[in-house]
Amino acid sequence: MTIAPVLRVALIAALLGAAGTAGAQTPPAGITADELREHVRTLASDEFEGRGAGTEGNEKAAAYIVQQFRAAGLKPAGDAGGYTQSFEFVKALELGPGNTLTLAVPTTGGSARELTLAPDADFRPLGFSSSASVQGEVVFVGYGISAPDKGYDDYAGLDVAGKVVMMLRHSPEGNNPHGELNALTALRVKARTAREKGAAAMLLVEGPAEGDEDNLMSMSYDYSFAASGIPAVQVKRASLAPLLEAHGVTLKQLQDSINASKKPRSIPFPGATASLRTDVVQVKARAVNVLGVLPGRDPAVKDEVIALGAHFDHLGWGGRGSGSLRPDEPAIHNGADDNASGSSALLELAEEFGRRASSLRRSVLFIAFNAEERGLLGSNHYVSHPTLPLARTVAMINMDMVGRLKDDQLTVYGIATSPAWDSLITRLNREGGGFSVKQVADGVGPSDHSSFYTKEVPVLFFFTGTHDDYHKPSDDWQTLNYDGHQRVARFVYRVADEIDRFPARPAFARAPVTQQSMGGDSRGFRVTLGVVPDYTEGSTGMKIGGIRPGGAADKAGMKSGDVIVKMGGKNVLNIYDYMAILGELKAGEEVEVEFLRGTERMNAKAVMEKRQ
Repeated sequence: MTIAPVLRVALIAALLGAAGTAGAQTPPAGITADELREHVRTLASDEFEGRGAGTEGNEKAAAYIVQQFRAAGLKPAGDAGGYTQSFEFVKALELGPGNTLTLAVPTTGGSARELTLAPDADFRPLGFSSSASVQGEVVFVGYGISAPDKGYDDYAGLDVAGKVVMMLRHSPEGNNPHGELNALTALRVKARTAREKGAAAMLLVEGPAEGDEDNLMSMSYDYSFAASGIPAVQVKRASLAPLLEAHGVTLKQLQDSINASKKPRSIPFPGATASLRTDVVQVKARAVNVLGVLPGRDPAVKDEVIALGAHFDHLGWGGRGSGSLRPDEPAIHNGADDNASGSSALLELAEEFGRRASSLRRSVLFIAFNAEERGLLGSNHYVSHPTLPLARTVAMINMDMVGRLKDDQLTVYGIATSPAWDSLITRLNREGGGFSVKQVADGVGPSDHSSFYTKEVPVLFFFTGTHDDYHKPSDDWQTLNYDGHQRVARFVYRVADEIDRFPARPAFARAPVTQQSMGGDSRGFRVTLGVVPDYTEGSTGMKIGGIRPGGAADKAGMKSGDVIVKMGGKNVLNIYDYMAILGELKAGEEVEVEFLRGTERMNAKAVMEKRQ
């Protein structure tokens, strides 16, 4: 470490800490509980149908925000001189026309009887299935779990190379979330295990121990959209019964035996083959961010930008794969707190700053992000395609779920992303905020500010906490605390107003990783590589959307935009492969990472860091 940068940071911090005492602020009296309530009632109305990205209701919400930005006097800051910035994303998955499955079942006479199964009736591809054609001998591999370190391995003594593996859902412990094998029951994990064992395809079947129903799961998608590397389908147990009976067993006998003994009972089926063709189609849709700007007036700093943001999308009608915590109850998820509360605060701030636009020193950019619930897609798109240069963006303030203030508890993330933030938040709270502020150091967290932090923009994220209505249809406008909502919005206004008055731009700092930060690649793991995935990409590999400054990847020379394709000698086809490998590593362990930078294949050695 050299002395000069340290002195520079200290000097700027001192200047910034003193800046707020100069000049009196105009109280943000225009930000009222009544107006916040009306914005929330509109955005969280049934008319907007939960504002799911890519839906008509979401488009209506975007149009409402455009209308409010225009009324507040904001200038267009989107694409082609408009208020919106469009991007494409994967909205759903559908069956293509080329799905077929034929089972060849041996008979007593030595010949084979062919059973042709119907797609969407007898079998259905899983959402992460590769689209391919394969043929191979069928092998029953129990639950498809390989955990020799836990004393259980369905693949022990089996050669499944080039074969089609049939497996049960869950584990010998059933669907027990606290079971020792639970982490290995995820279907993507089972597909990865089968692929690494050399299997050509995976047939999943719901065992009779799970109940009498024999239904196919919906073809839900996840935020990766990347294929598992092998065809993977679910087959009804009734459709597989002839194959099992031809070999003198039933699925119930096999499952009961495994569950009772907690020991594998994997068996090959000589002469039985499966010919499988999968065809999974991604349904693309478009969504828009909404952007407006108030230009700065001070010639010295008018080109600098303070970004204020909140996402306006939610879960639409819910259902499986939506993120709803009531996935079996299709209903409009109005998302009043998540995040009509943040969006309404953003509109009120736009109106309040619009009233004093002539006195703004810096430019203030207002961004209503879309598709946050699908993996920060809108903010990731913006930082990759900024309409105002990120190099001139001096701070980003994000509001997500700010409508349920209780016992004055306000959480502020990003405190350590600039040396200016701690003293600023502490002083303003002391001078009139009146909150019990919980400060979280990290700039990476579960909302759109993370996208900016990974581009080395100082961030602050305001949040009033989770509650029982989170991601449920019950998150409606009547449940918010609008007096508390007003207090939070006015406090955020004061923070942004103070930053506008800073004599020098706030310095960026690399924040430590904390357990409270729920983002990046460290959630649920002992170690971290220090990267944020790019969920907008569905290409093979794990694309890095952002690098945590000072993290293992940063030290190894990796950059945002690199695509990890191999780690520790194991192939990485998607984010789930990456996370599975991450879970096997230890702090201090050096791992070789192979990645693509454009078309160039590169290698780096990264030392895994302990999650703090």
